[in-house]
Amino acid sequence: MEAFIHGFTLALGLILPMGVQNLFIFNQGINQPSFYKALPAVITASLCDTLLILIAVLSLSAVAELFETVKSIFIFGGFFFLLFIGWSIWKTPVKNTENSSPATARKQIIFAISVSLLNPHALLDTIGVIGTNSLLYANDSIDKWLFMVATASVSWFYFAILALIGKFIGNKDKSFKFRILFNKISAVTIWILAFYMVLYGI
Repeated sequence: MEAFIHGFTLALGLILPMGVQNLFIFNQGINQPSFYKALPAVITASLCDTLLILIAVLSLSAVAELFETVKSIFIFGGFFFLLFIGWSIWKTPVKNTENSSPATARKQIIFAISVSLLNPHALLDTIGVIGTNSLLYANDSIDKWLFMVATASVSWFYFAILALIGKFIGNKDKSFKFRILFNKISAVTIWILAFYMVLYGI
């Protein structure tokens, strides 16, 4: 249980700050007509996090070496990607329910994959923090597997809660004022993260 608690608290500390992934899931909760319509985004983001954790824990040295080789290219690519995502969110109109067209399941899946697997922050956290902490436990030990399960379970739990909170706020926000403000704050937050990543990631 010590390994499980270690993994759970570590992953929770990493996932709590509002990054691109969290903002996207929260936004889907707000804009989708029901919580179930936001599940493609929740499930896809959770699966991507689980995949990254499995790769980082089971093959840390190889992944770290590969990432170090292409780190600068990846960070600059991620910088422009985040600028584009921020601009897209800033320009997204918030319409009345009758005229709105929430993201389809296909669009949610594609976007969730992009903000999960093309986001250098996610890779740095997974490899640099979760991967290195997993070295505390012997390979193929039950402790390492419990640590891995705990870190992965946080994403599933947290993304579902985020979407539910978003849906609750969306139901209360009849005037759409919060959604308009949230989109602007999300865009600015993503731009700040993009510049922070370039300044401190290289």
